Amino acid sequence: MEDIRVTNNNDIKYKKLRRFNGIMGAFHFIQATFMLVYGLLDDTISAFKLPVTTDFLELVDIGGGDFALLPATETLFEFPLGPITSGFLYMSAIAHFLIVMPGINDFYNRKISEGINYFRWFEYALSSSLMIVLIAMNFGLYNLGSLIMLIALNAVMNLLGLMMEIHNQTTEKTNWAAFNIGVFAGLIPWIVIAVYIAGIGGGVSEAPWFVWAILGGYFLFFNTFPINMFLQYKSVGKWKDYIFGERMYIYLSLFSKSLLAWLVFAGTLRPV
Repeated sequence: MEDIRVTNNNDIKYKKLRRFNGIMGAFHFIQATFMLVYGLLDDTISAFKLPVTTDFLELVDIGGGDFALLPATETLFEFPLGPITSGFLYMSAIAHFLIVMPGINDFYNRKISEGINYFRWFEYALSSSLMIVLIAMNFGLYNLGSLIMLIALNAVMNLLGLMMEIHNQTTEKTNWAAFNIGVFAGLIPWIVIAVYIAGIGGGVSEAPWFVWAILGGYFLFFNTFPINMFLQYKSVGKWKDYIFGERMYIYLSLFSKSLLAWLVFAGTLRPV
């Protein structure tokens, strides 16, 4: 494989990376706290809830002594979108704060020197899965089974990023299998969401502004993460140093989650 491990390994680089993680964690935490408090105190936002439903077959008496199994839908509970949107920002903040802790930071630095970041992929698997659920619900996907499958696919996509890094520790030439499968898994939730967008009353042309803002914003940042990994494994320019790619991941995480959190949060002001 192309060597993407840390070059010029020294204490100064790791100290700067540790401080950088702490600062980015603070940015996530401040936004999340403001969003949570505002979401709880503002009556309009706190009252905005979307249903989580389940579909099943119900035995119905259709008369004349005949019965039929007909589809039925039941609301299991309602999801307070505003306050919960802060959740994926809190997840990112917790991951950054864990990384800077003594002992844990030593493990993080050691794995960074090997070209692996366990914290990133596990945090992404959790935070971006909550993100995709909130986005899907904004587009009208309320079925619990479908939401669970979106979570699973999105988590698999991110964990394949970890598999990409682990697997290529033992290869002479970069193996892109995990990368390619991850891209495929990550596209499926967006195909499902596109189906719901196409079904919006009045057709796609009548979709409200926040639909296109969220969709465009996420697709923009969705593509930058695999591009960052691609540049790392191709050792393009500064990406030859794994720490540079790590910093890019952290920037992308902050920008994408901040943008999408506020877009989803703004979606609570739309008509239900």
